[in-house]
Amino acid sequence: MIRKVAVLGAGVMGAQIAAHLVNARVPVLLFDLAASEGPRNGIALAAIERLKKLKPAPFGTNDDAKYLVAANYDDDLDRLAGCDLVIEAIAERLDWKHGLYEKVAPFLSDTAIFASNTSGLSITALADGFASALKGRFCGVHFFNPPRYMHLVELIPTADTRADIVDALETFLTRALGKGVVRAKDTPNFIANRVGVFSILATITRAAQYGLGFDVVDDLTGSRLGRAKSATFRTADVVGLDTLAHVVKTMQDGLPDDPFAAAYATPALLRALVDNGALGQKSGAGFYRKIGRDIHVLDTAAGGAGAPGAYRAASGKADELVVRILKRPLPERLRLLRESTHPQARFLWAIFRDVFHYVAVHLEAIADGASDVDLALRWGFGWEQGPFEIWQAAGWTQLAGWIAEDIAAGHALSAVPLPRWVTEGPVAERGGVHDASGSYSPARGEFVARSTLPVYARQVFRAPLFGAAPAEDAASDPARYGRTVFENAGARIWTDDADGGDVLVISFRSKMNTIGPEVLEALRKGVELAEAGFDGLLVWQTTSLKAGVPGGPFSAGANLEAAMPLFMTKGAAGVEPFVADFQQTMLRIKYAQVPVVAAISGIALGGGCELALHVARRVAHFESYLGLVEIGVGLVPAGGGLKEAAIAAAETAARYDGKRLLDFLTPRFTAAATAKVSTSAHEARQMGYLQPSDRVVFNVYELLDAGRREVRALAAGDYRPPLPAVRIPVAGRSAIATIRSQLVNMRDGRFISEHDYRVASRIAEVICGGDVEPGTLVDEHWLLALERRAFVELLGTAKTQERIMSLLQGGKPARN
Repeated sequence: MIRKVAVLGAGVMGAQIAAHLVNARVPVLLFDLAASEGPRNGIALAAIERLKKLKPAPFGTNDDAKYLVAANYDDDLDRLAGCDLVIEAIAERLDWKHGLYEKVAPFLSDTAIFASNTSGLSITALADGFASALKGRFCGVHFFNPPRYMHLVELIPTADTRADIVDALETFLTRALGKGVVRAKDTPNFIANRVGVFSILATITRAAQYGLGFDVVDDLTGSRLGRAKSATFRTADVVGLDTLAHVVKTMQDGLPDDPFAAAYATPALLRALVDNGALGQKSGAGFYRKIGRDIHVLDTAAGGAGAPGAYRAASGKADELVVRILKRPLPERLRLLRESTHPQARFLWAIFRDVFHYVAVHLEAIADGASDVDLALRWGFGWEQGPFEIWQAAGWTQLAGWIAEDIAAGHALSAVPLPRWVTEGPVAERGGVHDASGSYSPARGEFVARSTLPVYARQVFRAPLFGAAPAEDAASDPARYGRTVFENAGARIWTDDADGGDVLVISFRSKMNTIGPEVLEALRKGVELAEAGFDGLLVWQTTSLKAGVPGGPFSAGANLEAAMPLFMTKGAAGVEPFVADFQQTMLRIKYAQVPVVAAISGIALGGGCELALHVARRVAHFESYLGLVEIGVGLVPAGGGLKEAAIAAAETAARYDGKRLLDFLTPRFTAAATAKVSTSAHEARQMGYLQPSDRVVFNVYELLDAGRREVRALAAGDYRPPLPAVRIPVAGRSAIATIRSQLVNMRDGRFISEHDYRVASRIAEVICGGDVEPGTLVDEHWLLALERRAFVELLGTAKTQERIMSLLQGGKPARN
């Protein structure tokens, strides 16, 4: 049991690892050198303050920084005795690390796990000089930057690391911190950086070979290939070109006899950029440079790498012919890329082939099996599929033949042939490295099943691997799993008979899980069915397990597109029945005779947030982003969100003197009027979208299991719905006037537009209960009627219609 952790080193990575441990409610000591001036813990304290300013935010809420305890190596080493896990995260210098280890080792508990967050140094070399007992408790634990958001953690044992220690650490990382753990062998840069950086180097080489600009390459190698939107060179800028150069140098130093050693040479342009201080995003210039509001890209023809004159407007795009090829099914796609004479197509085939070649040659050396490579690239670099998955999906045998032909023709980055296991034996017979029995391990010469540690029993659906299950196998497909009880175009209601069949689950089928008429019908049907013979209903979306990096969306809100036909034929008033239907469905959920629980991950915006507000309980992944954002499209929340805000404020005020209602309404009004979205589940709690009783889950793969457990727990406690809210005190017209006076100042100061003022005024009218005396008692239906009227009135305005059309056509509402 890991109850307390120490992090040694308050630099960028160490401080952010400590912050995420605090997010997970693990007590942390953050160590660094003793300051020569000021407070002795000044260096660590300054690092904690810097964490509050970082974007993306390391903390779920900056208030949590107070839980991070600063310490120093001179005064506080005796406090290490109370730590169950100690993570070293200082600079990548073997001699510095050894010096620190010698200093801290005498203070470690006899049972503490000791780990290094090195990104590529030898774990065995780091353990050199340890007593045998400490060697058995030492390993590598490589977080990816930023640690809060990156799902991957590589776990690297040595030959001396005890198996129970590795299992315990994997369990902690998976369960408490929500990470996807991959075990790597102790080789330079381990798995993800080894393959990912090779891919970047190959991309740089092939881009130069085919004369492609960096902006063109990024347009080709981002989302079009199922990879991170930042693609290749933008990713390098974000990571830091000095960091990239360091990882490349590690490969050069550690792999002199590698058959791909020539490909590890630091590109001259990368060296020039680093030498000129153009380190990427942190220095303001790298492969890209922001000039005003415009993004410019490095133009190698202009010379002077990193100098302002060496950049041009970033406008390069993939050719339409290549775009069409990339939309074809994968086997045809790779064939067309290989056969094409178009330089962009030839470039793409080359980088695919180079990575396939590389991972096949090095699989045995860097990983226990092919699954570790695929998951490492997905979780660490944002690929939707790993390299072996792509190869297998495109046709293993045919691609192996093409790769072998290119190697023989001298087109590859190395003359080393493909290993025999690629074309002979069980892999060739089964058509790839993944099947139902596991993933291929060259070291063992067999397919090896995935880990069976107890922590994975909570993952109903583990991260999928292409080929690991037949296409017709519904048992591994969340969209088809279990027994379907009801379905329509908007949602599927199902239950898992193997798990007792006592909980109904509803999963939406709409784009971004938006809520339209079919989803509303399914929600009402789900409540009806649950009341007739189940413990309760769980709202859980299969998109929480999306390919690549998991998580969300729960729901992007009401389906405005589905309401447009009503609007076009009957005007704004024609949409009122849809709004009323939405409201009544929310009430049906709130007052259901069995518990309805929402399992939330990713965005829960607008109507999605309102759905979450009406359920009996919420189970939220830490990375959950809730908010009432309707003002962005010129509307008010009309699914009961403002009604619930008014009720919550009244209940809170009643616990005090009952006279400060406006004080408790104001934060909720502000959140809706500014479309504020929580940056984490912890902040959602502060904003009132989650309650203290709602559970926060860190591993998104456990969300379904946690949700079903919550339904069962409520049912076992003889759940009863709340009594209808029939006497709600509202703030009335005086509070509306107070809020409007502040809005006038914002409008006249040009902080908000005239239409923003109009919409925000309507939000104030609803949340304050309308034009009534302060303290007037109303019921839920009164507040819902105010929501509906405001919604329909605003929908009839030209400005709101402009915003909605802009959203539907271009993905963003107009700012008018």
